[in-house]
Amino acid sequence: MSCQKSSPGPPGDITPFQQMMASCSGAIITSLLVTPLDVVKIRLQAQKNPFPKGKCFVYCNGLMDHICVCENGNTKVWYKAPGHFSSTLDAFIKIIRMEGIRSLWSGLPPTLIMAVPATVIYFTCYDQLFALLKLRMGDRSDLAPLFAGAIARVGSATVISPLELIRTKMQSEKQSYREMNAVIRSALKNEGWRSLWRGWGPTLLRDVPFSAMYWFNYEKGKWWLCKHYSCSEPTVAITFTAGALSGSIASIITLPFDVVKTKRQVEMGELQTMKLSTQVSSSTYSVMKRIVAENGLSGLFAGFMPRLIKVAPACAIMISTYEFGKAFFHKHNHQKESQVTAPQHIISHTEKH
Repeated sequence: MSCQKSSPGPPGDITPFQQMMASCSGAIITSLLVTPLDVVKIRLQAQKNPFPKGKCFVYCNGLMDHICVCENGNTKVWYKAPGHFSSTLDAFIKIIRMEGIRSLWSGLPPTLIMAVPATVIYFTCYDQLFALLKLRMGDRSDLAPLFAGAIARVGSATVISPLELIRTKMQSEKQSYREMNAVIRSALKNEGWRSLWRGWGPTLLRDVPFSAMYWFNYEKGKWWLCKHYSCSEPTVAITFTAGALSGSIASIITLPFDVVKTKRQVEMGELQTMKLSTQVSSSTYSVMKRIVAENGLSGLFAGFMPRLIKVAPACAIMISTYEFGKAFFHKHNHQKESQVTAPQHIISHTEKH
């Protein structure tokens, strides 16, 4: 693909550390822009159906989903809905007016502790794997994004899965981050080391196909847009558009697995809140059967529009910011190399004369 800038070897090529810096910047910017949307969404949900104490709900900062435990009765809890909101815009205005603009980013710091490292691992691994597979696969290099995206997602999901369960347990048991070591020891002692990866399977069923389809469609879309607009390098607008389209397609296809994964996460979070055993958990197939039996086939596609509205801009913002960061470092390295080679060229030219 003529527009890909992360292939190894050319002058100005960026380092893995610079890729990590670019993805970290993208993760922070995405979180800052997307978090207010989810805060308002949860406020509207709480207004229509107040969360009872101990109830879990999904919170998303634009990078990954997190399970939060409702603590009803605490007036400072950010997901309680004071007043009445008639619409999304009305909620934005009233929240800013009554609680200050900072409240739109409530709950952001704890989730960034996991979301930023996960994103850095994911994007850096993808770029490194993509470059390697592209060289190794030869004529079939068009499939490199598919495999690189899938493998990178398995790695990041495996690293983060234990932290998500630990974080949910810490919230439900009112523990601070200083007590994380005690929480890990308790989980290992009571349920074994595998308990830290409970929910890992359903997460992979959703995230791995999503990642594979996302990167494959993104690279194809970026290449097609570059060719259509006759540009040698993808612009921010091109990467933004390709990211939004590929994210939308992947989110629609993997929606049933997202519904199952969310349902299982919420159920396990509530069991932990009530201090009940989480050893007995339904398989992905049995959860799907239960959803179909209760709500019909359409139940597997519940939340279609909210997920699309949330995923498309998040994917677009993250990938365009990431590509912009890589382009910045690529240009910086190229200029640095030019400054180093220029004096040597002048010296050799002087010696000849």
